[in-house]
Amino acid sequence: MSPHTTSTPQFLDAVRPGRTHWLELPSHRTSVRVARHATQARLASWRIPDDVCANAVLLVSELVTNAVLHTPGAWVLCGVGRRTQGRFRLEVHDGDLTGRGIPDHCPGLDDEGGRGLLLVREIADSWGVTRSPLTGGNAVWASLATAL
Repeated sequence: MSPHTTSTPQFLDAVRPGRTHWLELPSHRTSVRVARHATQARLASWRIPDDVCANAVLLVSELVTNAVLHTPGAWVLCGVGRRTQGRFRLEVHDGDLTGRGIPDHCPGLDDEGGRGLLLVREIADSWGVTRSPLTGGNAVWASLATAL
């Protein structure tokens, strides 16, 4: 389940009108819904196919949920951006300054949670985690192609 890590990640640009969209959200469970709806709206405006959009919304939901439930901090930063004509990227930056990173564990058969990053691994074309230059915490990203 280990993510792809790199010492020089290619983060989304902070400001590229029409190509990136950022949300600063409170670190609260209700922010997951806001992130899902905002991502769906942005991808629909870019005419991303419905099936790809559904996968992206699921990825954002899992990444924001992990940030809200498992990291300290008052807010999370959620971004979506067009990378090339056929690809886009999702990013969630948290405020976890402890340097712990993302835990690498597999949930037990009876565990009610803990499968979010397994879903990310299966759905995303690539994904990873590194330190965020924007928050100093974790930056978890996932890339998808615009067509399945």
